[in-house]
Amino acid sequence: MSELSKLREQICTLAKSIFDRGLTGGASGNISVRLDDGGILVTPTGSSMGQLDPARLTQLDHTGRIVSGDAPTKEIPLHSAFYETRSETGAVVHLHSTHSVALSMLPDTDPENAIPPLTAYSIMRLGKVKLLPFFVPGDPAMGQAIRGLAGKRSAVLLANHGPVVAGKDLEAAIYATEELEETAKLALLTHGRNPIGLSDAQIVQVVKKYGIDYTS
Repeated sequence: MSELSKLREQICTLAKSIFDRGLTGGASGNISVRLDDGGILVTPTGSSMGQLDPARLTQLDHTGRIVSGDAPTKEIPLHSAFYETRSETGAVVHLHSTHSVALSMLPDTDPENAIPPLTAYSIMRLGKVKLLPFFVPGDPAMGQAIRGLAGKRSAVLLANHGPVVAGKDLEAAIYATEELEETAKLALLTHGRNPIGLSDAQIVQVVKKYGIDYTS
């Protein structure tokens, strides 16, 4: 089996895992992986994460032209923006996960740090998460908003829509997305109850130990 074929299988396997655990439903969500030639392998438009066909995943070349597969997700601008602004990005995951979306709608969610520092792992895997305003799904302006961050964030939360997370490879992006959703769930469970999150000193300890950029 070629490396490309293995990658196709991996996308479908991890996508089904996400779907089966209720992190995305229906035909929502999309995943992409950057290829060695600068192209992108991405889930097709209107496809269910629980029923992806490896052979029908969309392969785009470095110019965005379709090489094979079905028509790509309409959220390609989101994915492309991360690849263009963060050279270390190897994969991007976008979900409509329930708790993350709910957190994006609360009026007291910090737009500069939408996922509160409740655990060390959210800091380690996500850094600070920027809350972006609402955009109509598929609007290229979403990609422009991510480009406006100049590569300083690996994850954003789209208001009333869901998270978009970049990682060095597919597994890293998946794990970080799951961490975002679980921390959003914790934030909602403790909302209004004055939870004791990590102190500034504890955040500094995590940041120093794992070399995280938690300033921008």
